[in-house]
Amino acid sequence: MSDFFQNGQITTFHILGNKGKEKIERELVEFSKSRKISLIIPVLYSDYKRPAMKSILNILQSVEYLNQIILSLGRASEKEFKKVKEEVKDFPYKITVLWMDNPELRKLLSFLEENHLNLGEDGKGKSCWTSFGLVLAQNDSEVVALHDSDIITYSEEMLSRLLYPIVNPHMPYDFSKGFYARFSTKMHGRVTRLFLIPLLESISKVFGEHSLISYLKSFRYHLAGEFALKTSLTRIIRFPGDWGLEVSTLYEIYRNTALKRVCQVELTHRYDHKHQVISKDDATKGLHKMAIDIAINIFKNLAAEGIIISEGGLKTLQKNYLKVAEDIISNYHADAMMNGLEFVRHEEETTVETFYKALIHSSEQYLEDPLSYMMLPNWNRITSAYPDFLIRLLNIVEKDNE
Repeated sequence: MSDFFQNGQITTFHILGNKGKEKIERELVEFSKSRKISLIIPVLYSDYKRPAMKSILNILQSVEYLNQIILSLGRASEKEFKKVKEEVKDFPYKITVLWMDNPELRKLLSFLEENHLNLGEDGKGKSCWTSFGLVLAQNDSEVVALHDSDIITYSEEMLSRLLYPIVNPHMPYDFSKGFYARFSTKMHGRVTRLFLIPLLESISKVFGEHSLISYLKSFRYHLAGEFALKTSLTRIIRFPGDWGLEVSTLYEIYRNTALKRVCQVELTHRYDHKHQVISKDDATKGLHKMAIDIAINIFKNLAAEGIIISEGGLKTLQKNYLKVAEDIISNYHADAMMNGLEFVRHEEETTVETFYKALIHSSEQYLEDPLSYMMLPNWNRITSAYPDFLIRLLNIVEKDNE
């Protein structure tokens, strides 16, 4: 992806050679003395045991600019939580394990549910939301970064490049989003390549080129799990409790900050992580479910921006999406041939057919209940209603980590 392309909507930082790595890391160490940084890694216990997470932690031991790491640990028993805590206790700097299954924490979060503040189901969105609340409660980090726990090709440079535009006081950015090429012996990133990009193109054709769609189309890899932002933003942005986390986060940034303060950063030449099953016959699992959640979140974001989304418009969108997605397969086929990658045309066509079904399903769900509210409340609302909530959260986590 090394080029000079700037599309005018948001700033794009490319990898141009390899001379900047040492300079960036050296300057981050200096900048972090006055701008402390927290890194959040949401992880299920099943993923924590995998080699990818072990490799990530080994690499992070040598990082000198982080104030702390928060491991947001989900689906873990008390015994498993204690095992994780024991394994990271000798880390060269602070690691806080946020045990999402702690009965006291569950009770605290249930208190919000009982008072009509819906937090949705357990998952990545809820874990990230709780982790941001913990950072706010600690009140000692100005910048927060987040990345996934299953990155096979992880390197320190990925983190330093993600953070640098936000931590550097001479740059004007409040939010940075990672991007990269996802391939091994073949192309990956199916939801982005074959669903989201054609969907955004079709929305432009059917509903017009709205500024929100132009903004979303500016990103190279919308579903990347890596982003960094000023801690102050975590007070006001909201998160969904489903697979729409990445797209809805981009929308919340669109709503709450100027575009000139948003950037995207090429993190690495090649990225690989755990691959989800497509689940073509089950709309409740895998990439099938992910595509449904993403589409519904986009429809609701568009409606919030004043775009009328009718049944007829959605049917036109479905047919146009199928055409655009089928046409784009030829482009990827040619690109794969140019780079000597495997490319099974039938698999790509089958994936598009599954995403087409997902789009139909998401359209039906949206029309059945266009006003449903799936976003978690922002932290400003929580602290306004319950000023001691963050202190209660902090006390639970600190007791866990004694």
